[in-house]
Amino acid sequence: MKDETSDVEPTEPPADAKAVEPKADEQETARVVAEAEAREVVDPGIDASGPYRTRSSREKQPLPRGRRIFKTVYWVTWFVVVPAALAEIFRELLTPPSGVVPSGSFAWLQSIVGDQPVPVLIVAFTLFEMALWTARHHLPLSKFAHPPARLDVPEQMRGPFERARALLEEAEAIYHKNERAIVRDLTAKERGKLRTDLEALESAMEATPFEEERFVDALVKADGEVDVRLGRWRKSEVREYLESILVAIAVAMALRTFVVEAFKIPSGSMIPTLQVGDHIFVNKFSYGPAVPWTHSRVWTKMPPDRGDVMVFAFPEHPEQDFIKRVIAIPGDKLEARSGHPILNGWEVPSCYVGIYSYNELDSPLPHHQGDLYVEFLEDEAYLTLYDHASGGFPESQGPFFVKPGEVYVMGDNRNNSHDSRMWWGGQGGGVPFENVKGRALFVWLSVSESGMDVSRMGAPVMGRPRLPAAMRSLEQPLDKCLRERPPLDKTTPPRAK
Repeated sequence: MKDETSDVEPTEPPADAKAVEPKADEQETARVVAEAEAREVVDPGIDASGPYRTRSSREKQPLPRGRRIFKTVYWVTWFVVVPAALAEIFRELLTPPSGVVPSGSFAWLQSIVGDQPVPVLIVAFTLFEMALWTARHHLPLSKFAHPPARLDVPEQMRGPFERARALLEEAEAIYHKNERAIVRDLTAKERGKLRTDLEALESAMEATPFEEERFVDALVKADGEVDVRLGRWRKSEVREYLESILVAIAVAMALRTFVVEAFKIPSGSMIPTLQVGDHIFVNKFSYGPAVPWTHSRVWTKMPPDRGDVMVFAFPEHPEQDFIKRVIAIPGDKLEARSGHPILNGWEVPSCYVGIYSYNELDSPLPHHQGDLYVEFLEDEAYLTLYDHASGGFPESQGPFFVKPGEVYVMGDNRNNSHDSRMWWGGQGGGVPFENVKGRALFVWLSVSESGMDVSRMGAPVMGRPRLPAAMRSLEQPLDKCLRERPPLDKTTPPRAK
């Protein structure tokens, strides 16, 4: 039988040997298979740790801790955060404005994005992920992150070097998954040739100094040998791409379901904490990871704390997502006087900052002004606004009694917020725990009708209050209020009677 990858053709055996060789080979194969089944060992005559188990996989040394941290940050940044952010920007740019019928060359695409934002986001994430993976060797700091970290390997050889490493690992994985079939279907000579070429490739990869010509020659031979001998067990290129796409989709879905989700602020009910056009990340893990397609949570942490800014399904129309601040928790009695909350007969302390103004271009009244306060509730300090021009809110509201399993919420723009005080025909209502989706983290993008606001990027939703750039003139009185904030025992409401 001719060895397809050999440099010379074997000589023709004697005629009397031809009738014996197949039988002897079958006996040898049967003996090897029987020994492997009985003792669960690898092919005799080849390295006992496996003919395709590379030395690097047996003797691999752990990376230094600092390098492990760097590589983790690198991979998370480029292959989770960046594609997720690009996908969200892509979705946002193609989302038509509310109430506007898409028109123009991309009207069909805008309609799809507007109707199916989540599938579009997942597809965009997958495509950006694939693009970044294709360009992974040209990304900033890539040469320090991609294994193996041999700095003496020329830049043009880093791709082939990584392919060689993947080839060795693929051969080892194929062998251990299909050991008995390989021993049965390949002769000892074929297995030996395969082992020799793979070891030659590994030796060329480890050679010091690195010899480019030797490495390329060894890679070509090993790749051809693996393709000829193990081709029937290798994954096709189409299958590998499909698996990569499915993995990317699964990662995106898992992140969105259990960890973090992006939301856009469409209204001014949370001004000044959140502006119209802010894009925020919401931590869905804060109150316990939700079980998909159910109203249950694992390791639940309920109720949310007073002062939390959270996203939830609007109780009257659960298909809509709202974002408000938690004011009252189960057992509390909530009242409001001129928009200022009173918990269990105790008014939440606040500090006057000054006159705040903002614009709403799509509002009947485009310019608004109001009184800006810092409100102190337990360990949270946040900004609240009382618009001068708004109407429809009575002087006194409540009392509302918060039932078990729910919380009452209010918008920071107290006179322009459809919140717990107004629900169910003005009778008031809470947010059931099962409607809670997560706690707001920070603003990662802000795009309004007037353009992108770079100053909003990274603004925390909770924590120290942050004024928008147009109202920085109020920084000094805001700092004064924060310096003079009451002690914690003066900002904690009493227990309900």
